[in-house]
Amino acid sequence: MNIKKLIPILEWLPNYNTSLFKGDLFAGITVGIILIPQGIAYALIAGLPPIYGLYCALVPQVMYAIFGSSRQVAIGPVAMDSLIVATGVSTLALVGTESYISIAILLALMVGTIQLIMGIFNLGFIVNFLSKPVITGFTSAVALIIGFNQFRNLLGLDFAQSDQIQVILQGIWFELGNFNYHTTIIGLISMIIIIIARRINKKIPNALMVVILGVLLMKYFGNIFINVSIVKDIPSGLPKFGIPEFDLDLIRNLLPIALTLVMVGYLETISIGKSLEAKQDEYRIRPNQELIALGISNMVGSLFKAYPSASSFSRSAINYESGAKTGMAALISVVMVLITLLFLMPLFYYLPKTVLSAIIIVAVFGLVNFKEASFLWKANQLDFCLMLATFIATLCLGIEFGITIGVGLSLIVLIFRTSRPYVVELGKVPNSNFYKNKERFEEVLLDKDVLVFRFDAQLFYANASYFRDRLEQMMDNKGSALKLIVLDAESINRVDSTGVEMLKERILFCQKKGIIFYLAGVKGPVRDDLFRSGILEIISLDHFFMRANQAVRFYKTGDKGKQEKYAKYIHQAYK
Repeated sequence: MNIKKLIPILEWLPNYNTSLFKGDLFAGITVGIILIPQGIAYALIAGLPPIYGLYCALVPQVMYAIFGSSRQVAIGPVAMDSLIVATGVSTLALVGTESYISIAILLALMVGTIQLIMGIFNLGFIVNFLSKPVITGFTSAVALIIGFNQFRNLLGLDFAQSDQIQVILQGIWFELGNFNYHTTIIGLISMIIIIIARRINKKIPNALMVVILGVLLMKYFGNIFINVSIVKDIPSGLPKFGIPEFDLDLIRNLLPIALTLVMVGYLETISIGKSLEAKQDEYRIRPNQELIALGISNMVGSLFKAYPSASSFSRSAINYESGAKTGMAALISVVMVLITLLFLMPLFYYLPKTVLSAIIIVAVFGLVNFKEASFLWKANQLDFCLMLATFIATLCLGIEFGITIGVGLSLIVLIFRTSRPYVVELGKVPNSNFYKNKERFEEVLLDKDVLVFRFDAQLFYANASYFRDRLEQMMDNKGSALKLIVLDAESINRVDSTGVEMLKERILFCQKKGIIFYLAGVKGPVRDDLFRSGILEIISLDHFFMRANQAVRFYKTGDKGKQEKYAKYIHQAYK
C-alpha cells in the first residue's frame, strides 16, 4: 500500500523548499484576506452567527491540505452549501437558536461520514449521473436564489429567506416600499467598488476593501446613516472540541439534505480541481481521494463547530492565480483566520450587513452561466432542455427538489439514449475495402441482396427490442432479394443475456428465411460472452469475420482459405 496515495501531503512536503514557500505565502495571505469577510457573510446565509463561517475555515482547511489530492483547491464556507444548510435546517429549528446551530454541526458530521464511506468504497462515479447541463442549470438557479435572498440585507427589507424564487420575489415586492435608503446606498456603492476592482485586477482584495470602508463609515459617521444594520458583537476565541449530539429521528430528517450537500460539495470540488489540474503537470486529481479528503474535513470540522464546507470557485481561482503551489497556502490562510479569531474580531463590530450582502451578490451572480446555456442551445437542444428543466425546477421548487429532478432527468436521458442508439446501414466505398454510413456518404455502393449494418452501443436488455425492430425494418426495406446480413459489431462493447438471446433468435429467424447471418469486428470480450451463451450451437466459427468487407467478399467469392485461418485464430483465442 502506497502511504503517499492515502496521505497526499507526503507527496510534496518532503521536497518543500523556499521557492515554493514564496508563492504559497502570497497566495495564502491573499486568500485569507478574502476568506475572512466571505466566511462571515456565508455564515449569515446559513442562518448561523458570523463566527461559524470562520470556524469553517479552520480545521476543514487543515484536513484537506493533508488528505486532498489537489494542492490549490480552497476549502471552507461556500455560498451554495450555506443556503442548502439554511434550507434544510430551518425546517427543523428556529434560525439562530442553539438547537439550529447544533443541527447544522450534526449535518456536517453526516455529510463527512457519507463522503468518507463513498471515497473508501470508490463510489465517486455516482456523481457522473449529474451531467454538465444539470450542473449548469442547478448552479445558475442556486446563484439567483442566493443573490435575491441577500436583497433582505442589501435593501434593509424584512422578508423571510426561502429557496423558492417566487416566494422571495413576493417578499421583496410586498416590502419594497419599506426599503432603507441609507442601507441601499451603502450596499450599491459596495457592489460598484467590488465590480470595478475585479475588472482592474482580480487579485485586488475587493471584499476586504469594502469591509474596511464599511466599518470606518459606520464607526465615524454612524449617526448620519440611520437604521443601517451592523454585525455588532462577534465573540473572539477558538472553537471548542465537542461531539455533535445524535438523534436518530433528526438524522433521518436530515438525510435528504445531507445527500444533496454530498453531491453538490463533491461536484464543486471535482469541477474546480479538474480545471486547476489542466493548468499544470505537477499532480493529478484522484476523485475518490477527494471524497475521502472532503469526508475527513467535514467530520473532523464538525468536532470543532464547523458546519458543512466545500471548495470555493472564487477562492480556488485566486489561490492559483496568486502563485499557490502546495497545500501550504491553505495552512497560511488558516493562520490568518486564527489571528483574526483571537485578536481582530472586535474590529468587525461596525461592519454593515449590507456590505456582506454586496460581497455575496457579486460573487454568486457570476455563477449564472449564460455562456454555457447559449452553447447548449446551439450544440444540443436536448441537453439545453435538460439544463432548463433543472434550472426552473430548482428555482421554483427549491434546491432539494431541483437536484432530485436534475438527477432523475439525467437518468431518463441516459436510458433514452442507450435504449435508442444509432443504427445505420453501411455501403461499400468504391475501389476500397471500407464500409461507411450510407446517410453520410452518398457515393457508397449498396447490394440488393446484402444488408450490412452497424449498431453503435452495448447490446443489453434496454435496447434489445430496439435492435430487433430496426433490423426488421431494414430487412423489410431490402425485401425478398435479401440473402446476407452482416452485423458490424465494432461499436458493441458489451452484451448481456437478454441481448444474446435476442441475437440468437434473430439468427434463427433469418435461417428459416434462408438468409445468412454473419458477424464482423466482434470484440474479444463480447465474442467470449456470445460463445458462453451458446451462439456456436446455431452458427459456426466461419460466421465471424475481422471486417465487414471480408464477410461480404467471402459470401460472394467463397474465399474459404482466409476465413478458415481466421476461424482457427478465434478458436485458439477462445480456448
